[in-house]
Amino acid sequence: MKSIKNVFGIISLSVGIILFGQTTSSLGATATVVVGSGGALIFAPATTSIQVNDSVTWSWAGNFHSTTSGTPPGTANGLWDSGVNDVPHSFTRQFTTAGTFPYFCSIHFGEGMVGSIIVSSPAVPPDVTITNPASGTVLSAPASLNLAASASVASGSITSVQFFQGTTSLGSLAAPPFSLAVNNLPAAAYTFSAVATANSGLTATNSISVNVIDASPLILAAPVVSTPGHFGFSYSSDVGLTYVVQVSSNLASGWTSIDTNTATTNPTVFVDPNASSASSFYRVLRLPNP
Repeated sequence: MKSIKNVFGIISLSVGIILFGQTTSSLGATATVVVGSGGALIFAPATTSIQVNDSVTWSWAGNFHSTTSGTPPGTANGLWDSGVNDVPHSFTRQFTTAGTFPYFCSIHFGEGMVGSIIVSSPAVPPDVTITNPASGTVLSAPASLNLAASASVASGSITSVQFFQGTTSLGSLAAPPFSLAVNNLPAAAYTFSAVATANSGLTATNSISVNVIDASPLILAAPVVSTPGHFGFSYSSDVGLTYVVQVSSNLASGWTSIDTNTATTNPTVFVDPNASSASSFYRVLRLPNP
């Protein structure tokens, strides 16, 4: 039985620690206001600035005082009232909404014993999204691209957006449009990032991947007439790059685009369901990087 009691004791202690952590995590900070500091008819400080979910503790240093919410002179609004107290005494209130909350001593407001609590919402980080190119884009080397991002913040303003290639800064912009050119990238895998900074000093980051490859030579093969009016062939392709198939009645001119395709396999199979009985010529072009 002794060993069982010890096990239950450990479990109870663990649960107590968990509950304590959950309870205190939402309390916020606590500011202190001295009531009747130095024997004077004042609140010290007279104005206290806190954030939502912070608390204020009024600590009595003089006798026959109160902290009463409302507008001087002496108009209470019922949000809080400590009652008139002597030392030692303290009164605490948590502020869960933003705003300005005036208060006074219900006995000495006529002598100017008034104060104010200013509650502000905590700063929120900005939002940033790289809008060009899309993450996972495949380009042929040497590649050039326009790196662009959008950035905003719910309260305040964006002071800068800085772009990075890996850990190397490509440049910083103080105002939209947030975009810059990146040129002559050799074949490699790249990570590009945009870091937005708000006037609060908070930042946010968005990253994308881009793969630059050495494109394979274009080779057309395996021509076949499958059914009347259907002619097909395959061509070598690099997954992620875009190709256009064109047809012409002669090799000199009159090329018409009949299919544009971003390759998902290698090789790519093409079938023309409208092939004519007359002689036709087909060619495949790899489109330039977007």
